[in-house]
Amino acid sequence: MSTVHSSPDSGIQRPTVPPGPAGGRASRNPLVLAGGLALSWLVPTGLVTLHLGILLLPLLLVATASVIRVGGVLLDRLFVAALILFGGVLTLGLVFSLWPWGLSPVATTGTMFSVLTVAAWAARRAPRLPLRFRWSDLLVVGTFGGLWHYLYHPVAGATAAERVAFFATSEDRLSHFSFFSAIEGVGGFNFFHQDAAKAYLMPPSEVTYPQGSHFLLAWTDTLVHSAANPGDMLQTMNRYFLYLLVAYALFCTALVWAARWIGGPRLRGWRAAAVCATVGSIMFASNYMDLLVHGFDSTFIGLLLIALSLAVLVRPAMGRTEFVLAASAGLITVTFTYNIYGAFVGVALLGALVAHRRKFAGYWWWTLGALLCALGVAALPSVLSVMGNLDVASASNMNGPSVGADRSVLIGGGLLGLLAAAMPRSRRTATGQAHLAVLLGTGAVLSAFAAYQLHSIGRYSYYFHKMTAVGVVVALISVGAVGVMLQTPYRGTSRALPRRLGELALSGLAVAAALSMFANVQWGFLATKDNPSAWSGNPLVAWGRGEFESDMGPKGVEALAPLRGTGGPVIALVSNDDYKNLKATWLASLLNRRGGDMKALYEMHWVDIGGPQVKEEDYQRSFGRLKGAIDMLPAPHPPVTILTADRAVGDRIKRDLAKQGVKATVLSDPEMLWTQPWGRTFPGV
Repeated sequence: MSTVHSSPDSGIQRPTVPPGPAGGRASRNPLVLAGGLALSWLVPTGLVTLHLGILLLPLLLVATASVIRVGGVLLDRLFVAALILFGGVLTLGLVFSLWPWGLSPVATTGTMFSVLTVAAWAARRAPRLPLRFRWSDLLVVGTFGGLWHYLYHPVAGATAAERVAFFATSEDRLSHFSFFSAIEGVGGFNFFHQDAAKAYLMPPSEVTYPQGSHFLLAWTDTLVHSAANPGDMLQTMNRYFLYLLVAYALFCTALVWAARWIGGPRLRGWRAAAVCATVGSIMFASNYMDLLVHGFDSTFIGLLLIALSLAVLVRPAMGRTEFVLAASAGLITVTFTYNIYGAFVGVALLGALVAHRRKFAGYWWWTLGALLCALGVAALPSVLSVMGNLDVASASNMNGPSVGADRSVLIGGGLLGLLAAAMPRSRRTATGQAHLAVLLGTGAVLSAFAAYQLHSIGRYSYYFHKMTAVGVVVALISVGAVGVMLQTPYRGTSRALPRRLGELALSGLAVAAALSMFANVQWGFLATKDNPSAWSGNPLVAWGRGEFESDMGPKGVEALAPLRGTGGPVIALVSNDDYKNLKATWLASLLNRRGGDMKALYEMHWVDIGGPQVKEEDYQRSFGRLKGAIDMLPAPHPPVTILTADRAVGDRIKRDLAKQGVKATVLSDPEMLWTQPWGRTFPGV
């Protein structure tokens, strides 16, 4: 018989098993190992052969969750397992990038299942999942469901060509897809295949830009597509876009889960409902939807990973081995995805090691050694970036459009979290101390970077706005600690059923209040044609109505379709707006697997001809840029194909290029004219 001991700080119940021959653990039977290794390869082979490789992703997640021992409910286990799985994919991705099989779904997943099998066998851990749930799980999962409804609604039933109108809303989105397609094309991280990657993207970004999010999505795509070869580029573009919708919904959901996780087992009943509903409601109405609209793909995926990482560092309700795995995964995934965010994880990790130091008593050398190894892996891409002539000072102070943080959430939420962490009963716990360290450390990093930019350039620029997003994440997940400070759960009666009904009623009121206060839901009250509710005007709902659709839709894509696979550079002049010509040319280059041409064809950012009624001075200036871009294309290359939306302009471009000895095919189609207002395609600060 075993006894159960619980930790008031972690909330985990751990059975203490009396000594025995087997020690209460699975035996190391060689036949079990052999069978597990055989299944590790037979299952991926069978599923990929049947074109069901997509099932390998949930199988890997469940397999990881069944081996680790974290938390007391299934949803908690799955979130932590996801972080560890992402870290494993990126770490093993260094190997996948160098071996001869590339991103083969059988080879990669077979290797990962094998690693899990050997680890479980060596640790004598039989697969086991906690089949428990909390009622607040419904709010966590419901956040994903609600977001997915609005995110997917405008593209439901649309063809891949029609979805391009939502995909191609920004230049940044096209850039991120370049990295994604390059990783699939070269079979691994671009920085390991720099010469080959230059055909897909603009150098020197193959070594200077973080590629973690792109690698995770590219590896996922091999499972979904059941092949390492992505196939048709338009279909690949469609799948990538759908992955982004899922990732953004997961980002918002991860914040809700992380807030609840930090609250721990003491956060239950109506207080858990209030916390989950508050964080979810804020994200439903958040301006961070603009991160998706304007193509900041790596940013919100990085924020998803940092939310998971900070949560497990603040409250490591797990054993030492799991903590090292989760902390290492946090360091690696965040730094690979958005390296400037790595500083926040590093500060949080130091705080966690100090606050939870008793957990590591007698195991410090092992713990620190493993974390230092993880730090070395995490730093590898950044080291290669610096060696690739990245000007760190210039990059840190670069300017550009960005999505600003909601200052009320950043400052007010941060102060509220600081209040909760500074309460005496919080400071007496290791979790409270770690939470306080994260809040102070995040503030210190933001303040230091702000001071650096003010000293260097006299203002806050692009990356400061990016970094304040981490402050918003910390403020939101701190709501979990605030919830613990609230009044004790409902105790209206001594009988179980009435008490639970009362708790349910209070939870419902808490959710309704949070949706009204933070998501602007007005439940139809005073929502008329002339005075609609504030909820209807938030970016998520506007996206759901299709308001962010550009007119780079089916017609434009169909015009590019015959050119795919012709092998030559493509220039698309679909408007008298230079930015739209840049995006259209970039899209054409991606569909033709010639993203590397954009190093020269970025000149289209200054070519504002292609539509009707072109002014003479605009034509002369733009033609010079066009001719210069063609001259900069790496030789030798097949003749350039130029698409225009006005036949007269197209004929003139063809004549003028011929006079200067440039061979080009010029095609014109008035229906390609792109008339969407420019302001709809560019974010503000």
